[in-house]
Amino acid sequence: MGPLDGLKVLEVGGIGPGPFCGMYLADLGADVVRVDRPGGGVTAVDPRFDLLQRGKRAVAVDLKDPDGVALLLRLVDRADVLIEGFRPGVAERLGFGPDVCLHRRPQLVYGRITGWGQDGPRARTAGHDLTYVAVTGALHAIGRAGGPPQIPLNLLGDFAGGAMYLVSGLLAALWRVRGGGPGQVVDAAIVDGAAHLMAMQWGMYAGGTWLDERGVNLLDGGAPFYDVYATADGRHVAVAALEPQFFTELLARLDLPADTPQYDRAAWPELRELLAQRFAARPQSHWAQLFADTDGCVAPVLSLAQAPTDPQLAARGTYLVRDGVVQPAPAPRFSGTPAEPGRPPALPGEHTAQVLADWCG
Repeated sequence: MGPLDGLKVLEVGGIGPGPFCGMYLADLGADVVRVDRPGGGVTAVDPRFDLLQRGKRAVAVDLKDPDGVALLLRLVDRADVLIEGFRPGVAERLGFGPDVCLHRRPQLVYGRITGWGQDGPRARTAGHDLTYVAVTGALHAIGRAGGPPQIPLNLLGDFAGGAMYLVSGLLAALWRVRGGGPGQVVDAAIVDGAAHLMAMQWGMYAGGTWLDERGVNLLDGGAPFYDVYATADGRHVAVAALEPQFFTELLARLDLPADTPQYDRAAWPELRELLAQRFAARPQSHWAQLFADTDGCVAPVLSLAQAPTDPQLAARGTYLVRDGVVQPAPAPRFSGTPAEPGRPPALPGEHTAQVLADWCG
């Protein structure tokens, strides 16, 4: 049933980080009810394949209608958590802002997820993952030396800096409620989370070991022993031999001199060329086999279609198939309350009658 079995979560339908947060809580066993506008909202994929909606039930509520808001507030009366991702002030204007909801349900944890946050000069303006991570310094740091910043999908902002910070904030606030404290508002801003994720780089920058440039540092492709190399078949391998003992293993497997310097920056261009030549000489499968079960820290760069076939991921069950759809399994693992992905993605409003009967009697 999952470690969050019994937790009731209302997710006011949105896109990106809010749905990811709801999916994560549903994976862990929470009863997550998605509140859809009548007819559903805008989606980037057929609702049947929108994995961010797995494990949830869906109700249709017109939040522009006072009767619809009244219905939502009836659900709030039974909820432990509410998640909304509107621009600041919209939920208040519609009639279900934090003051209203916490007055009705003092133990409620009210989660708000936005890009810019609830205040500040950009708070009421539009944006997306890319614009949010752009201002934090994180996007500037990703890319090749002399080249433009590279887009890290929407993983760094929407999901890592946004959804997962909202999850941790909600659980922290729930812990306080469990201890007898009141509910509260959790304001998760993607800019805050993305900045927080860069704590190690900020420390290295302060200490002089991280330059404020792309592609010249230890973890951004600047170091030749932490980079990606092309193979003979046009594929790639990832090399991450940071520690000296792993670098020694890398050299041995590639038949390179054992006294090759690792942290001498002046020698990095020559080392990069040597590594590039070695990896370009054989196909990816050769290198995957050569470095399997070693500490050389080399792995094949796999596509979405290939990833589920990786021996380690297959052994772990990192991917699974539900209703004919390959998808990532819930994470992390729990020894006593295993998490499951639950029901397939719900169609808009699919469970309205069922949820009202279960939650409102």
